[in-house]
Amino acid sequence: MATSQFIPDIRIGYLYTYWGPLTFVLTVTIFREAVDDIRRHRRDKEVNSQKYRRLVRGRDTSELVPSSKLRVGDLVIVEKDQRVPADLVLLRTTERSGACFVRTDQLDGETDWKLRLAVPATQKLDSDMQLFDIKASLYVEKPQRDIHSFIGTFTRHDGYGSEDSLDVENTLWANCVVASGSALGVVVYTGSETRSVMNNSQPRSKVGLLDMEINQLTKVLFGAVLGLAMVMMCLKGFSGPWYRYMFRFVLLFSYIIPISLRVNLDMGKAFYSWSIQRDQEIAGTVVRSTTIPEELGRISYLLSDKTGTLTQNEMVFKKLHLGTVSYGTETFDEVSSHLGTAYAQLSKQMSVEGGAGSSGPSPIHVLTVPSNSGSKVRRSEVTRVQEAVKAVALCHNVTPVYEETVPQEGKKEERGQGDESPGSIESQTEADQHYWQPKKETCVYQASSPDEVALVKWTEEVGLALVRRDLASMQLRTPEGVTHTYTIMQIFPFTSETKRMGIILKEEHTGEIVFYLKGADVVMSGIVQYNDWLEEECGNMAREGLRTLVVAKKTLTEEQYMDFETRYNAARMSVSDRVARVAAVVESLEREMELLCVTGVEDRLQDRVRPTLELLRNAGIKIWMLTGDKLETATCIAKSSRLVSRTQGLHVFKSVVTRTDAHLELNTFRKKQDCALVISGDSLEVCLQYYQHEFLELACSCPAVVCCRCSPTQKAEVVRLIQRHTGRRTAAVGDGGNDVSMIQAADAGIGIAGREGLQASLAADFSIPQFSHLARLLLVHGRRSYKRSASLSQFVIHRGLIISTMQAVFSSVFYFSSVALYQGFLMVGYATLYTMFPVFSLVLDKDVSGKIALTYPELYKELSKGRSLSFKTFFMWVLISIYQGGVIMYGALVMFEDEFIHIVAISFTSLVLTELIMVALTVRTWHYIMVLAELLSLGLYILSLIVLKDYFDSEFIQTTDFLWKVLVITLVSCLPLYILKFLRKKFSPPSYSKLS
Repeated sequence: MATSQFIPDIRIGYLYTYWGPLTFVLTVTIFREAVDDIRRHRRDKEVNSQKYRRLVRGRDTSELVPSSKLRVGDLVIVEKDQRVPADLVLLRTTERSGACFVRTDQLDGETDWKLRLAVPATQKLDSDMQLFDIKASLYVEKPQRDIHSFIGTFTRHDGYGSEDSLDVENTLWANCVVASGSALGVVVYTGSETRSVMNNSQPRSKVGLLDMEINQLTKVLFGAVLGLAMVMMCLKGFSGPWYRYMFRFVLLFSYIIPISLRVNLDMGKAFYSWSIQRDQEIAGTVVRSTTIPEELGRISYLLSDKTGTLTQNEMVFKKLHLGTVSYGTETFDEVSSHLGTAYAQLSKQMSVEGGAGSSGPSPIHVLTVPSNSGSKVRRSEVTRVQEAVKAVALCHNVTPVYEETVPQEGKKEERGQGDESPGSIESQTEADQHYWQPKKETCVYQASSPDEVALVKWTEEVGLALVRRDLASMQLRTPEGVTHTYTIMQIFPFTSETKRMGIILKEEHTGEIVFYLKGADVVMSGIVQYNDWLEEECGNMAREGLRTLVVAKKTLTEEQYMDFETRYNAARMSVSDRVARVAAVVESLEREMELLCVTGVEDRLQDRVRPTLELLRNAGIKIWMLTGDKLETATCIAKSSRLVSRTQGLHVFKSVVTRTDAHLELNTFRKKQDCALVISGDSLEVCLQYYQHEFLELACSCPAVVCCRCSPTQKAEVVRLIQRHTGRRTAAVGDGGNDVSMIQAADAGIGIAGREGLQASLAADFSIPQFSHLARLLLVHGRRSYKRSASLSQFVIHRGLIISTMQAVFSSVFYFSSVALYQGFLMVGYATLYTMFPVFSLVLDKDVSGKIALTYPELYKELSKGRSLSFKTFFMWVLISIYQGGVIMYGALVMFEDEFIHIVAISFTSLVLTELIMVALTVRTWHYIMVLAELLSLGLYILSLIVLKDYFDSEFIQTTDFLWKVLVITLVSCLPLYILKFLRKKFSPPSYSKLS
């Protein structure tokens, strides 16, 4: 339309009337998008310029290079707690065995540490620099998405001819964090070929629902322009060059199409983003995508990650239950005193025996309770506590590591190892050794599961510390400072099938062999001797959101153990179904075990997670938790964070593989009412494959859904399915690299900048420092952004419609001439100088204060229905515009006497006044800037009346005639609306006005 103005025949007025606004609109939009892109570019650059150490041939020291400079084949050293920059094959570690622990929570959301092993051929070399002296090649498969598999080979070509096969155990994927020691690896995949990037979906540019709704309305308005021009042409008659007139009419009415709407909305969005970032109550919030702040006001589904988002991923030991007595955080000092008592009795025994001239390394005897004398004897509390704590301190897979390096290997035991114990035959030099050691040594525990570390840390706090551990033995230090050594005979690691781990130990000094077992209450209840409290107590702890482990023991005689060992070794050598046979042999031991205690470990929730989830639930938002973690953990957190309220049941969806299984399970679930659903990733796949629609219908009607063992791509898939199935707006919140796809797929992606690095918060549209800020972000800022944008856009549409109505009335009165009612500057000034400030000041309007919005979260429910901007409200505004435009124009025509210029003056003044009054009527809460904007616009208009001599008859303006005519017309156009608004407020007030 703007280009058509270059043709003299259809030019209406000056060029700038069309080109001015258009150029302005485009400039503002381009500028805003550019700012977003530049910011994103800066953040990427920051991540890419992190420095790593790279080994170079011919130089003794390694050089520091930014991660963007790493190429395939480079040798990179990754230190402890450093993030791995690219996918590596692990060649060497500082541990002599070639082992190295990594944290993968960014990749798959699992909290457990994973063990990774270096390639044996390179681990054997004496130094890192020897890597340049050998001739070897790596073969790796083509890049793919699966993070749990890898195929490769390592071949040496220089005389050794060895070929090692490589699998996941030998890799360090990008985005993992090295948890122990430092590792040296060779880069095999970089950039977009790394596993973590391949699991991220392509970011889409997001368009808000409000923008789409406004586009719909603009299409309707465009139709109206053509329709109106057509009607005018029919009335005028198709004679002469009619198509030229037709086009002129389209141009005249083109003000209906709100071209300035984009600018107003874009500036509005920028303002909302600015006010979100300035809000002190959610300090630290960053808006990365300024295009969609209104989306926050219409969220129906919130999909959250668990690890690091709802929880802090820090385990704390909370409870020890011995059946008759339970110890909590306040009473742990009692546990320490009981332990002290037990081991003091032990020392007495020792000193008695020590006096009797005993031989042997040091006369230590463990306080044993003769188990053969029948365990019917009620043992004293002291011994029971001692047994329980000892079991917790021994039954695990934890290794203590000392951070301070000590000159010799074998001397890493704690200070004062045996010096005080009477009759200790420690050589003097070793006693001296402890003086020369650095006095401060920090002990760090390493294990694949943070739960186990929490247990061992706790036993250290109450006085029984794990001092040393290798493959064959472990040592405990008692409260007396005496070290006890235990030989590890067998160890049965934890697997997700058995849900338990066991260990057989031999006490060095007494020669007693004990089998300790700990595991989930489901499996342990059938293994331990009959008791009446286990199930009930485990239930109570689970309701408090603690992760429970049941600990049991069984004392074995030498013969029993030898018999077991022969059977166990035979089973391990068998060729067919080895796993089942080994399991059967181990199970023969796991019978009638003596129950020692139940432990409760808490995965600390983030600050104020419970009240926040409660608020969001009351606001009508359905919350789904998607996590890569285990089912038990996920259920636990769902309960403790009150994602599932206390009264609701939990339905755990059984593992399904086939179509029939899925069908039966869905039917079982359908019968349950008001019940939260817990489902694993694999079962989810099966259900979605066969019964997608039915499953989603059931799941979406659930109060809460927990999906565990979800891969990153699955999380994103769930988001897309909800969007497709319900058509509602979704928000995803997460903190790790494994949440990026989900955040990008959701309508509003929210990242939490946590300890997990910045990946999620960089990819997100909004970044918040903690989960609890979510409530204010959605209920207050989301609400305001949506409400403000809705009223702003309708007002801008109204502004265009009213002037087009006047043009239509004017044209039809003056024999359907296609002449512009207002010339050049008045038209441009109308949409800019005279009405821009008051209309834009609507972005400061708020219907309720932030406090009320958070106190009554139910107010948020109405927003998701989208009633603030709909075809209903749109047509209301259309009617208002037609009424007001008609009144002003007919009024001006009826009241004008002699000159055309008077019509312009009267109608234009009324129009500007009407607009200002309408803004005043729309405002719900006044702000001083709004008042200023109204006065400024009025002032500017009065000034232009004086300055623009060409447009107004200066003598006529000063007459009283002019004033009363303008006032009458303005009253007629605005008073009825005010009365209607007043009546409506009186008889059907909106819910928010009842509260404020």
